[in-house]
Amino acid sequence: MRRFATPRQSWSSGLIWAASLLLLWSCLIASPAGATHAAAPGAQQAYKFGQSGTSVGVGSRLEAFLGKFQPGDIVPGADRFGPPEGKPVIARAYKGNTLAGYAYVTTDAVNTRGYSSKPIDVLVGLSPDGTILSARLVEHHEPIVLIGIPETKVQAFIDGYVGKNYVKEPPRPGAPPPVDIISGATVTLMVIGDSLTRSVMAVARHHGIGREGGAAQAAPEQKRSVDMEKADIQSWDALLAAGAVSNLHVSVADVNRAFQESGRAGAADRPEPGEPDDTFIDLYAALVSAPGIGRSLLGDAEYNYLRDRLKPGQQAVLIAGNGPYSFKGSGYVRGGVFDRIEVVQEENSFHFTDLDHQRLADLMAAGVPRFKEIALFTVPTDAVFDPTEPWRLQLMVQRVINVKEKAFTAFNLNYTLPQAYTRLDAVAPAPAAQAGAPADAAQAAPSDDEADAAPPLWKQIWVAKTVQIVIVSIALLTLIMVFFFQNQIVKHEVFYRRFRTVFLIFTLFWIGWYAQAQLSVVNVLTFTTSLRTDFSWEYFLMDPIVFILWIATAMSLLFWNRGAFCGWLCPFGALQELTNQAARKLRVPQIKVPHGLNTRLAGLKYLIFLVLFGISLYELGTAEKFAEVEPFKTAIILKFVRDWPFVIFAAVLLLAGLFIERFYCRYLCPLGAALAIPARLRIFDWLRRYKTCGNPCQLCAVDCPVQAINPEGDINPNECIQCLNCQQLYHNDKRCPHLIQKNAKLKRHKAPPPDAGIPGEIVASRKPTVRPRDPSESEPVSSNP
Repeated sequence: MRRFATPRQSWSSGLIWAASLLLLWSCLIASPAGATHAAAPGAQQAYKFGQSGTSVGVGSRLEAFLGKFQPGDIVPGADRFGPPEGKPVIARAYKGNTLAGYAYVTTDAVNTRGYSSKPIDVLVGLSPDGTILSARLVEHHEPIVLIGIPETKVQAFIDGYVGKNYVKEPPRPGAPPPVDIISGATVTLMVIGDSLTRSVMAVARHHGIGREGGAAQAAPEQKRSVDMEKADIQSWDALLAAGAVSNLHVSVADVNRAFQESGRAGAADRPEPGEPDDTFIDLYAALVSAPGIGRSLLGDAEYNYLRDRLKPGQQAVLIAGNGPYSFKGSGYVRGGVFDRIEVVQEENSFHFTDLDHQRLADLMAAGVPRFKEIALFTVPTDAVFDPTEPWRLQLMVQRVINVKEKAFTAFNLNYTLPQAYTRLDAVAPAPAAQAGAPADAAQAAPSDDEADAAPPLWKQIWVAKTVQIVIVSIALLTLIMVFFFQNQIVKHEVFYRRFRTVFLIFTLFWIGWYAQAQLSVVNVLTFTTSLRTDFSWEYFLMDPIVFILWIATAMSLLFWNRGAFCGWLCPFGALQELTNQAARKLRVPQIKVPHGLNTRLAGLKYLIFLVLFGISLYELGTAEKFAEVEPFKTAIILKFVRDWPFVIFAAVLLLAGLFIERFYCRYLCPLGAALAIPARLRIFDWLRRYKTCGNPCQLCAVDCPVQAINPEGDINPNECIQCLNCQQLYHNDKRCPHLIQKNAKLKRHKAPPPDAGIPGEIVASRKPTVRPRDPSESEPVSSNP
């Protein structure tokens, strides 16, 4: 039995709780602004987090930020900047009259939009060879970083890119960043990291940074293609000498040295067995879609078969290897992907799959050695690959550290198709560059093909989180099955209570604390704002788990109102309910809020949401600050590792929830209000009621954990969390008064015996015609002798 306080105590307690929390919230939302003004001057200059912001699309972003820094802060040693020039816009930094580097803003080079759908500006300094000299976050509007994450942690993440040269060593798409992601800001920091890498390559490509002679050469661009007429047959040695076949030889000493230099703890403790000079792998690669190379290595019959299979413009690569280490591995058997090798060309890369693979027994070139492994791969049709440009085959070598950890290192086999196997296509003459003027190529805007060559960041994130997507999909399907078969499941009360507790634990620990997928009213405000500005699905696809939960929540509103999310999928709601369960087991008295006061307090969350929505129409960033009425960032995203005012606010809400179950959900949650507003669109009513519910029976109303049942017996869809507690009572013939009375009537009017005849008919008593024998009587004596 639940223990409740008296009505008078409930009125006073509810008012005290509401007044105290509103006062604490008003103090809380004022603290971020004060903290910003109290920052050191250097930090205030480096971080412009104010909501005034820099206008998007008015001139270049570089012009807005360049004057706020000394040249030496961006390019060490520089004493002046040249004027912004080119596209993407850069400013040359000089030390005297010597070029010391370049400065640019990432937003001028790539479309850097974060979770807030607004630009994330990072001011970058590059050396003449393309090395990142500095990177500073100068403006953004990301809500989690505006309030939840310290600025120093964000800058520490960005500093991890300093010293990297993505012109000489482009990262492969989907590769993890060089710095660990900060918990709670995964999407924002992944966007920052992606914008840094892509912008460096874009700026270097269009301004000739890091290339011989730089942008000043302005030589006419020569376009080459594979010469399909050259089909001379060459020997193995001739192909090697011409560079048509490239070789990478890795010894045991090379592998051990690479793991020692990686700095990974434990990686060097398990050296490869064998002598230092022993071969670890001897790897060869060749572009066999070129007729001269393909016919030499494959023979005429095999090459003709390959040529007929290739689509127009598609290429093929042959890879062969000897040694104890296999370039194929065994991963392709399980997952279909050859994960040990990867083709990398500038910022583009791709893996081969089992659909691209053909096993060969031997090669046909004269003098070719025997190989342990030979594989013929066709380049995937969706891959960006130019056979006439240099590329490299990246070989990944892994080493097991322990049961749970592995270390990785990579070796590169560089390949350039010899010009003898290419032909020069017709080229329009390039205009001569004036002395001191930037090259025309530097003035050209990045083409869409170049900008979209690598997979979009959101696709990379979805691929990286495939396992999480599968897990949350299974959880959602399970929840749907529970709702569809609720009438059968709730009859098993013990099983259902345990199942709900386990699901809430999964929601709290996995969806909340692990996957960081706590939905927020900030998502609603961002979505409505983007509809009025520059809506793009890409912004909302950045976090796949959050996106899937939002889609599931939106669909569930038509079936189960907001209860599917609020009652089952909200991590903070799960935390409140689980802590309240523990409180009831410890016999903490529960406060029963009178119906009138409960109804009025429930209206607070709608008022809070409308205020936040109104502020967002004026300025989204200000609304995001006031959205700190949600304790989600503190309790779920940051796991209470935050400044003490926020922790106290979240703790007070949880404390109130020990006495009033789901206190925050019922009275203060703006997200719950936002989801409840479209509740009238519901097209199904899954919760059953009897005619006697509410008149006179009040059992369900009294027992409802969130008091979502009115005294008249109807369920308030705006407040129901779909916990199915009332449905357990509906089917319980030992607790539901309606069922108890119904069963009692059935017992009082038992069915007549089978021979009772029809109703109203008098049936005579049937008596036996023969007297039954008394067992005490003796047996008759026979008169026969």
